[in-house]
Amino acid sequence: MTKIQCTPDNKQKLMAIQDSMDVLSGKWKISIISSICYYNERRFSDILNDVAGISNKMLSKELKELEMNKIVNRTVMDTQPITVQYELTDHGKTLQTIINNLSEWGQSHRNEIFGK
Repeated sequence: MTKIQCTPDNKQKLMAIQDSMDVLSGKWKISIISSICYYNERRFSDILNDVAGISNKMLSKELKELEMNKIVNRTVMDTQPITVQYELTDHGKTLQTIINNLSEWGQSHRNEIFGK
């Protein structure tokens, strides 16, 4: 078995992965980002319907964190009643490749486990 040397470059890569996980970790964030990613713009209630099992309070908390990390933009619409709409920032859109790769891997994994 080949032993991999620990280099400063490897340590930076591991730190970058940890930074990514700090922003994206948890049960809901990837699902929320995916909902917005696949539909471009989503209202709060749309995301709530897309992400099975999430509560209003948890969705609100997660969206605030994603907004704080510049992944999503929140826009309050001038409607009656007030509508809040979410979309990915330019920075958030850089996650689209990861979301697509996760989807492809998930489908492949499902086929591997449950058969084709």
